Amino acid sequence: MNQQPLNEGSSVPGVVFKTRVGDAPVCGGSDGHWQEVTTKELFSGKKIVVFALPGAYTPTCSSTHLPGYEAHYDEIKACGVDEIYCIAVNDAFVMEQWAHALAVERVKMLPDGNAEFARGMGMLVKKENLGFGERSWRYSMFVEDGTIKKLFSEPGMSDNCSTDPFEVSGADTMLSYLKGN
Repeated sequence: MNQQPLNEGSSVPGVVFKTRVGDAPVCGGSDGHWQEVTTKELFSGKKIVVFALPGAYTPTCSSTHLPGYEAHYDEIKACGVDEIYCIAVNDAFVMEQWAHALAVERVKMLPDGNAEFARGMGMLVKKENLGFGERSWRYSMFVEDGTIKKLFSEPGMSDNCSTDPFEVSGADTMLSYLKGN
Protein backbone atom coordinates (compact mmCIF):
# COMPACT_ATOMS: atom_id res chain seq x y z
CA MET A 1 0.00 0.00 0.00
CA ASN A 2 2.92 2.28 0.83
CA GLN A 3 0.73 5.19 1.81
CA GLN A 4 1.51 7.99 4.20
CA PRO A 5 -0.99 8.37 7.03
CA LEU A 6 -2.59 11.76 7.48
CA ASN A 7 -1.12 13.93 10.21
CA GLU A 8 -2.48 16.25 12.82
CA GLY A 9 -3.62 19.41 11.05
CA SER A 10 -4.93 17.46 8.04
CA SER A 11 -8.60 17.36 7.10
CA VAL A 12 -10.44 14.07 7.38
CA PRO A 13 -11.02 12.44 3.98
CA GLY A 14 -14.17 13.40 2.15
CA VAL A 15 -16.15 10.18 1.80
CA VAL A 16 -19.73 8.94 1.86
CA PHE A 17 -20.66 6.28 4.41
CA LYS A 18 -23.42 3.88 3.32
CA THR A 19 -25.52 3.24 6.41
CA ARG A 20 -28.80 1.46 7.11
CA VAL A 21 -31.73 2.91 9.01
CA GLY A 22 -34.63 1.00 10.52
CA ASP A 23 -33.70 -2.62 9.85
CA ALA A 24 -35.22 -5.28 12.05
CA PRO A 25 -32.52 -6.96 14.19
CA VAL A 26 -33.58 -10.43 13.00
CA CYS A 27 -33.74 -11.78 9.45
CA GLY A 28 -37.14 -11.96 7.83
CA GLY A 29 -37.91 -8.89 5.81
CA SER A 30 -36.55 -5.41 5.82
CA ASP A 31 -38.37 -2.23 6.60
CA GLY A 32 -35.10 -0.33 6.51
CA HIS A 33 -33.50 1.84 3.90
CA TRP A 34 -30.06 2.99 2.85
CA GLN A 35 -28.86 6.37 4.02
CA GLU A 36 -25.74 8.09 2.76
CA VAL A 37 -23.88 10.25 5.27
CA THR A 38 -20.91 12.41 4.27
CA THR A 39 -17.90 13.26 6.36
CA LYS A 40 -18.90 16.90 5.93
CA GLU A 41 -22.23 16.17 7.64
CA LEU A 42 -20.54 14.19 10.41
CA PHE A 43 -17.65 16.53 11.21
CA SER A 44 -18.51 20.12 10.18
CA GLY A 45 -18.77 22.44 13.16
CA LYS A 46 -18.38 19.59 15.64
CA LYS A 47 -15.84 18.08 18.02
CA ILE A 48 -15.66 14.37 17.28
CA VAL A 49 -13.74 11.41 18.68
CA VAL A 50 -13.12 8.67 16.12
CA PHE A 51 -11.58 5.30 16.70
CA ALA A 52 -10.87 2.84 13.91
CA LEU A 53 -10.17 -0.82 14.25
CA PRO A 54 -9.44 -3.85 12.06
CA GLY A 55 -12.84 -5.49 12.23
CA ALA A 56 -16.07 -6.34 13.95
CA TYR A 57 -16.10 -9.41 16.18
CA THR A 58 -12.30 -9.60 16.35
CA PRO A 59 -10.86 -10.28 19.84
CA THR A 60 -9.32 -6.96 20.94
CA CYS A 61 -11.93 -4.90 19.11
CA SER A 62 -14.76 -6.77 20.86
CA SER A 63 -13.27 -7.26 24.32
CA THR A 64 -11.61 -3.90 24.89
CA HIS A 65 -11.54 -1.25 22.15
CA LEU A 66 -15.24 -0.70 21.39
CA PRO A 67 -16.47 -1.54 24.92
CA GLY A 68 -13.95 0.93 26.37
CA TYR A 69 -15.38 3.83 24.38
CA GLU A 70 -18.94 2.79 25.23
CA ALA A 71 -18.04 2.62 28.94
CA HIS A 72 -16.35 6.06 28.89
CA TYR A 73 -18.93 7.68 26.63
CA ASP A 74 -20.30 10.11 29.22
CA GLU A 75 -16.83 11.14 30.44
CA ILE A 76 -15.66 11.80 26.88
CA LYS A 77 -18.81 13.77 26.05
CA ALA A 78 -18.30 15.81 29.25
CA CYS A 79 -15.01 17.05 27.76
CA GLY A 80 -16.96 18.95 25.09
CA VAL A 81 -17.10 16.17 22.49
CA ASP A 82 -20.23 16.13 20.33
CA GLU A 83 -20.05 12.50 19.22
CA ILE A 84 -17.97 9.31 19.23
CA TYR A 85 -17.67 7.22 16.06
CA CYS A 86 -16.36 3.69 15.60
CA ILE A 87 -15.15 2.96 12.06
CA ALA A 88 -14.24 -0.43 10.63
CA VAL A 89 -13.88 -1.91 7.17
CA ASN A 90 -17.13 -3.83 7.50
CA ASP A 91 -20.58 -3.39 5.96
CA ALA A 92 -23.52 -1.70 7.66
CA PHE A 93 -25.24 -4.98 8.54
CA VAL A 94 -22.17 -6.37 10.30
CA MET A 95 -21.57 -3.12 12.20
CA GLU A 96 -25.20 -3.04 13.35
CA GLN A 97 -25.20 -6.65 14.53
CA TRP A 98 -21.84 -6.24 16.26
CA ALA A 99 -23.12 -3.23 18.20
CA HIS A 100 -26.24 -5.21 19.09
CA ALA A 101 -24.15 -8.22 20.24
CA LEU A 102 -22.05 -5.99 22.53
CA ALA A 103 -25.02 -3.90 23.74
CA VAL A 104 -23.41 -0.75 22.32
CA GLU A 105 -26.04 1.97 22.34
CA ARG A 106 -24.20 5.30 22.46
CA VAL A 107 -21.10 5.02 20.27
CA LYS A 108 -22.13 5.53 16.63
CA MET A 109 -21.05 2.80 14.24
CA LEU A 110 -19.78 3.87 10.81
CA PRO A 111 -19.34 1.16 8.18
CA ASP A 112 -16.39 1.73 5.88
CA GLY A 113 -17.32 -1.23 3.68
CA ASN A 114 -15.25 -0.14 0.67
CA ALA A 115 -12.35 1.05 2.86
CA GLU A 116 -12.59 4.56 1.41
CA PHE A 117 -12.12 6.32 4.74
CA ALA A 118 -9.25 4.04 5.80
CA ARG A 119 -7.57 4.55 2.42
CA GLY A 120 -8.06 8.32 2.62
CA MET A 121 -6.59 8.37 6.12
CA GLY A 122 -3.54 6.47 4.85
CA MET A 123 -4.44 3.75 7.38
CA LEU A 124 -5.44 0.93 5.05
CA VAL A 125 -3.35 -2.19 5.60
CA LYS A 126 -3.25 -5.62 4.03
CA LYS A 127 -4.08 -8.45 6.37
CA GLU A 128 -4.33 -11.08 3.69
CA ASN A 129 -1.92 -13.28 5.62
CA LEU A 130 -4.72 -13.61 8.19
CA GLY A 131 -7.49 -13.97 5.62
CA PHE A 132 -8.87 -10.50 6.37
CA GLY A 133 -8.05 -8.74 3.09
CA GLU A 134 -7.65 -4.99 3.41
CA ARG A 135 -8.49 -3.51 6.80
CA SER A 136 -8.08 -0.34 8.78
CA TRP A 137 -5.09 0.07 11.03
CA ARG A 138 -6.03 0.65 14.67
CA TYR A 139 -6.02 4.33 15.69
CA SER A 140 -8.05 7.03 17.39
CA MET A 141 -8.29 10.75 16.77
CA PHE A 142 -9.86 13.93 18.00
CA VAL A 143 -11.33 15.95 15.13
CA GLU A 144 -12.56 19.52 15.34
CA ASP A 145 -14.59 20.94 12.45
CA GLY A 146 -13.15 18.32 10.10
CA THR A 147 -9.50 18.91 11.09
CA ILE A 148 -7.47 16.25 12.89
CA LYS A 149 -6.30 17.86 16.13
CA LYS A 150 -4.80 14.76 17.78
CA LEU A 151 -4.01 11.34 16.31
CA PHE A 152 -3.09 8.22 18.27
CA SER A 153 -1.90 5.58 15.79
CA GLU A 154 -0.76 2.19 17.00
CA PRO A 155 2.93 1.45 16.37
CA GLY A 156 4.14 -0.98 13.73
CA MET A 157 1.91 -0.28 10.74
CA SER A 158 3.29 -2.03 7.64
CA ASP A 159 2.01 -3.36 4.33
CA ASN A 160 1.21 -6.90 5.48
CA CYS A 161 0.47 -6.52 9.17
CA SER A 162 0.64 -9.69 11.19
CA THR A 163 0.47 -7.79 14.48
CA ASP A 164 -2.42 -5.93 16.06
CA PRO A 165 -1.05 -3.71 18.83
CA PHE A 166 -3.40 -1.98 21.23
CA GLU A 167 -1.32 0.50 23.21
CA VAL A 168 -2.39 4.08 22.43
CA SER A 169 -5.79 4.16 20.70
CA GLY A 170 -8.04 3.17 23.59
CA ALA A 171 -10.59 5.26 25.44
CA ASP A 172 -8.28 5.84 28.43
CA THR A 173 -5.63 7.50 26.25
CA MET A 174 -8.21 9.67 24.50
CA LEU A 175 -9.83 10.66 27.78
CA SER A 176 -6.48 11.59 29.27
CA TYR A 177 -5.74 13.77 26.25
CA LEU A 178 -9.15 15.46 26.35
CA LYS A 179 -8.91 16.18 30.08
CA GLY A 180 -5.45 17.68 29.65
CA ASN A 181 -6.41 19.78 26.64
